[in-house]
Amino acid sequence: MKRLYRNLNEAKIGGVCAGLGDYFNIDPVIIRLAFLLFIFAGGGIAYLVAWIIVPQKTD
Repeated sequence: MKRLYRNLNEAKIGGVCAGLGDYFNIDPVIIRLAFLLFIFAGGGIAYLVAWIIVPQKTD
């Protein structure tokens, strides 16, 4: 079963975008750009909520 985790190995800030990239098997840069556009549209709180809710990956 695939689970969503924050990936701190490839993290730029909190690892949320890198974790989403791993989960959906796409480049994290695409997710980072989507979050950047989303922040300018007034939804910046979503990243902070994801940072708090999504657990950190432990190896």
